[in-house]
Amino acid sequence: MTVMLVFMGFFLLLFLLEALFPLRYRTPALLHRLLINLCVAVLAFAVAATVVRPVGLSLAGWASTRSFGLLHIVALPAVVQFGLAFLLMDLTFYYWHLANHRIPVLWRFHNVHHIDPDLDVSTALRFHLGELLLSAGFRVLQVGLIGLSPLTYIAYESVFQGSTLFHHSNVRLPLRAERLLNRVLVTPRMHGIHHSVVEDEANSNYSTVFSWWDRLHRSVRLDIPQSALVIGVPAYHEPVDNTLWHVLALPFRAQRTYWRWPDGSRPTRDTTMTPVRRSWMRA
Repeated sequence: MTVMLVFMGFFLLLFLLEALFPLRYRTPALLHRLLINLCVAVLAFAVAATVVRPVGLSLAGWASTRSFGLLHIVALPAVVQFGLAFLLMDLTFYYWHLANHRIPVLWRFHNVHHIDPDLDVSTALRFHLGELLLSAGFRVLQVGLIGLSPLTYIAYESVFQGSTLFHHSNVRLPLRAERLLNRVLVTPRMHGIHHSVVEDEANSNYSTVFSWWDRLHRSVRLDIPQSALVIGVPAYHEPVDNTLWHVLALPFRAQRTYWRWPDGSRPTRDTTMTPVRRSWMRA
């Protein structure tokens, strides 16, 4: 209960800061988007609470009591084991996020998150219940292979959820502060690029908590000013595409050519864009 109250408080704080210090201009349909995203979130939370979290905690308890998993191959001090578990959880989530973009059946569900025509803290709650169910299978592999304890699992989950709210938010941080923060953590400007309608930009910045993984895998993009971003997926950019029924039914329908506008053209970025460092400074 305490964790949920903290989560809700952080959500409301970011929602307020978005209104006071917006990073990107809001779309006119804010209330409509909020209603859609919160309805989708209710279903997602129900699956997370009844399936994903119990699976993760149960497996963590089983692995911990039987000394099963990578962390138990060599005896390590508790602090070192906690740190390694935390890093391995975040690294494996990088691969899970990448898989959600590369594997068609997973993308059908993850696309529900990306077709949101704007990006703010409510988008962090917009995950199809099918994606959450599929992630339970991933948790079995992730938690079982790592072999972390239930306490470490809860600690990582708490940071994971807070980070997801933060980097989806539309909060404009001072540039110097965000650049320093981004050396370690995923920030709103960094993740904003991941939600671009330009395919190459959407296929970047997969990290969740630590930004290191994108740098390590050379999938980082920091060269797009936020004022130049259009958020969403081109093939699903019409208002009718973001009705509640369409959002919930989307994974089970015939899929469109995602990265083309309805007229068949493909969004591209001007090749004469300013250099990376300057664009990041101006974002």
